[in-house]
Amino acid sequence: MANKMLSVIIPCYNEENTIEKLVGRVFNADRIGLDLEVIIIDDGSSDSSAEKINKMAENHDEIQLNKHPINRGKGAALRTGFALSKGDIVLVQDADLEYDPLEYPRLLEPIVNGEADVVFGSRFIGGDSHRVLYFWHYLGNKFITLCSNMFTNLNLSDVETCFKVFKGDIIRSIDIQENRFGFEPEITAKLSRLKPMPFIYEVGVSYFGRTYQDGKKIGWRDGVRALYCIVKYNLIYSRPRSS
Repeated sequence: MANKMLSVIIPCYNEENTIEKLVGRVFNADRIGLDLEVIIIDDGSSDSSAEKINKMAENHDEIQLNKHPINRGKGAALRTGFALSKGDIVLVQDADLEYDPLEYPRLLEPIVNGEADVVFGSRFIGGDSHRVLYFWHYLGNKFITLCSNMFTNLNLSDVETCFKVFKGDIIRSIDIQENRFGFEPEITAKLSRLKPMPFIYEVGVSYFGRTYQDGKKIGWRDGVRALYCIVKYNLIYSRPRSS
């Protein structure tokens, strides 16, 4: 019997300084027996990201590159990646180095062991290391998570985390509408309203955050949009499309 497959979805926008090292870590990560496909969506990069991805794809059949001609945002890139994925398990990985692929085993184990359908990698639980950065970002993340939990009745600690892992049939059944960082509260709201609701787990992960000088892209407008999305997708819910 063929092994089950892990699809790693990587949205990429102007990450020429990190994409090669990041993909190298993905291939070096322990996937606990899962086959691999790596789907990278170049979201209208104006630097050499796409060229570097193409060179890596020449040496790795597991890599697929899909290009957006203009920058559409993280949510749009993930929507493309999910639709292309074939994996039994689908994992979201940013193209920077804020989240370490070497931590895949702890993210995958609850699903592989049959305990979870969805796993969030939380930056705020456990004893894992994290870079000390912006106080107001931290406070904003906690406030957005609190507001999301109030609507979803989930007790998550980190809604805005990049590290999210799904059973493939679940994530491919959900109609993602947000184009930017509103994906995070949107997917959380829609997961909470699935019938039956999936088993959602959290595991602690390390976080090596970037400054704006390092290339961080999320801003206060995205925080405002996240609050709007919490209300929108919890009160006006679009049912998942049939598989």
